[in-house]
Amino acid sequence: MGSLGSILPLVLLVVVFYFLLIRPQRKRQQESVKMQNSLTPGTRVMTTTGLFATVVTVDNEDVILEVAPGIETRWVKAAIGRVVTPGDAPVEDEAVVDDEPVADVADEVKTEDVKDETKNGDSSTKQS
Repeated sequence: MGSLGSILPLVLLVVVFYFLLIRPQRKRQQESVKMQNSLTPGTRVMTTTGLFATVVTVDNEDVILEVAPGIETRWVKAAIGRVVTPGDAPVEDEAVVDDEPVADVADEVKTEDVKDETKNGDSSTKQS
């Protein structure tokens, strides 16, 4: 009876690890393989490295992706991370470029620092 009491926590630990770690990971892996096997030409995908492309052809374990018009690359199916839906695609002109140069902002800060020093009566710049 004593040996059963000492083995029971170990068995419970294994069961908890199975339901919290092993089972969800296996389920994600099966879904990933299912997605990779269902690829068809014309599908927009994102690779595991973050490259967005369109599937051109699917060979046994290889996929030919078109990155840009006329530029095709060969990838292993396992490198396809997810299928991109039209709402997931990144917006090209989202960034706004600031017209003000960075140097002007730095000049303003320096000018403000000099004004503050003269107000406080800092005499480090005076010569005797």
